Amino acid sequence: MHMLKLTQIGNSVGAVFPKELLARLHLDKGDELYVTETPDGLRITVHNPEFEAQMRIAREIMKERRNVLHELAK
Repeated sequence: MHMLKLTQIGNSVGAVFPKELLARLHLDKGDELYVTETPDGLRITVHNPEFEAQMRIAREIMKERRNVLHELAK
């Protein structure tokens, strides 16, 4: 478990991430994090859940319409 410290940044509040956690998540200054609400609380992730859902649908369509996509590629 890691503790994040909240700090004042202008008129906003930001969280300070320990270096070890940033290294583990492969994050650097300017990267984006996504927060989603779960039944157990909040989930912070580097992956955009909306984009993942869109890609899952796209993969299903590509699998179902393989022949059409093959013809379009010609």
